Amino acid sequence: MIEHHDTGESPARGLRDAVLRWLLHEAVDERFLDDVFAVFCDRLRRDGVAVAHATLHLRTNHPQWLGIEILWRNGCRGPRSRNLDYGLFGTEGFRGSPAARILAGAEMVRHRQGETGEGAHPEVAGLMAVEGLTDLVAWPMRYTLGRRHVASFASDRPGGFTQAEITLLTELLPALAVVTEVRHRNRLTRLLLDTYVGPHAGEMILNGATRRGSGVTVEAAIMVVDLRGFTRISELWPRDDVIALLNDYFDAVCCPVERNGGEILKFMGDGLLAIFPLDRPDAGVATLRAADEARRAMRDLNRVRAAQGLDALGYGIGVHAGAVMYGNIGSRTRLDFTVIGPAVNVAARLEGLTKALEADVLVSGAFAALLAAPTALACLGSFPLRGVGEPLEVYRLAE
Repeated sequence: MIEHHDTGESPARGLRDAVLRWLLHEAVDERFLDDVFAVFCDRLRRDGVAVAHATLHLRTNHPQWLGIEILWRNGCRGPRSRNLDYGLFGTEGFRGSPAARILAGAEMVRHRQGETGEGAHPEVAGLMAVEGLTDLVAWPMRYTLGRRHVASFASDRPGGFTQAEITLLTELLPALAVVTEVRHRNRLTRLLLDTYVGPHAGEMILNGATRRGSGVTVEAAIMVVDLRGFTRISELWPRDDVIALLNDYFDAVCCPVERNGGEILKFMGDGLLAIFPLDRPDAGVATLRAADEARRAMRDLNRVRAAQGLDALGYGIGVHAGAVMYGNIGSRTRLDFTVIGPAVNVAARLEGLTKALEADVLVSGAFAALLAAPTALACLGSFPLRGVGEPLEVYRLAE
């Protein structure tokens, strides 16, 4: 318990000041937003505020999720987070809920046990009954530039929150918003970097690899994938159909790459560049498995397209292994975090060779040498490649 000395202050004011000091000074060591919120709620509960259940609903910039919900319950081990789907706003459960009303402009929404009428919400009433809650209050969490999120607190005390507790929570919310916004923005930054440059490159950028020319030399398997006939498709098809086709194609080839530990560095129109760092002992096997799974996924996609009366999509995958420079390339003000080097060019040339050899997946001898037992590969011989000095030994991924 926080001790309240004889200073003429009320206990509520002393508690408010203690929590504010923690939020603005001591919570600096708490890295994650979830932990800040959990400790905040734990402190309130420990010092006599009848908080038994609390949530934050935060909007995010994520390609799959509208936002995130962080839930704290008294007596539970740690906070719980869940992603919120983009379809949330259209659901019956969201319409008329405290969160919906706050996002629509309400300054405070309160729901007491057994309450009926216009302000009541069936799902909130059901939650309160199941968890033994007597009073739920929601407020807007105001972030910079008018961004509005939602915080709610529920009590399990008979009769609900006292007016002193409501006042305390409203006085603490602005400081909680300041502290959580910093961490929420950090989370958004990481999400956006993961989305646009990949998790490994994103981590390097966050750790300071931001100067032009900065980077490291890494040994990696390099994969280049390209869609055949895309120029003709993009000229003849409606824009939305082209975008939908590309999304289906990239889902088919990207998911296997990421699932097997690869990192997609860039999309180049209808192609992509990915690497599998060789610091993993199974990187060669994982790369080959990713190529095979991508091939299977493309077959599944083409079966769906055939059922819809659409033409099959042709593609090629080239894989090579070697040293690449992994880092920042570009102008003084606009950088690209990518890989460059002769090994990248070889992988691209192999992809180009797939059409001439009527093969979906071609790999180099240098990559095949990574495999202890390359039984899935069939040697096709040596071929001259543009820009490559000596003819290259080429293997086909067997069926």
